[in-house]
Amino acid sequence: MGEDYVDEELEAIRSRKMAEMQRRLEEERKRREAESQREALLRSLLTSEARSRLTNIALVKPELAKVIEDYIIQLTSAGRLKPPVGEEVIKSLLTELSERTRKDYKITFRRK
Repeated sequence: MGEDYVDEELEAIRSRKMAEMQRRLEEERKRREAESQREALLRSLLTSEARSRLTNIALVKPELAKVIEDYIIQLTSAGRLKPPVGEEVIKSLLTELSERTRKDYKITFRRK
């Protein structure tokens, strides 16, 4: 009687683990598929020089490269940017983002 209960519990644990592993594999597959579609879209939107520039940016600041990629996808889908997007557009977007996120610091000295 006790051994049957242990076997049933072990089987339940195994099935939960298997379901969790399958769920994770499915999520990973979907993530890879979405990333592949994103890369294909960017390949169709960008010139080779622009892709090279974004690759270099991604090596140093991956978050910034992702923001720029998202921005390019958004602008082209809204019709505000016509493909193919060149390196000069990447540079201007970098400048624009830099100006938007730049923080000005003001240092004041108080004399007693």
